[in-house]
Amino acid sequence: MKNALNSGSEQPNNPLHGVKLAEILDKLVETYGWEVLALKININCFQNNPSIKSSLKFLRKTPWARAKVEQLYLKWLRES
Repeated sequence: MKNALNSGSEQPNNPLHGVKLAEILDKLVETYGWEVLALKININCFQNNPSIKSSLKFLRKTPWARAKVEQLYLKWLRES
């Protein structure tokens, strides 16, 4: 059984650990805007009438798209 006190040390080198998908998406939209984000990641929820709510719904159901968003976020982290 996992100890809740040790949960923070289980993935010390994972920059995504503890970061919510909503926070990642907010930061990417703030940094790039929807138009550039749609160019960087070619998914419909970023291209047609985009919103945080609809994008989160899609990303939570679609692992490959979520992975692309997480990869872009990690690239942004390295560059900033």
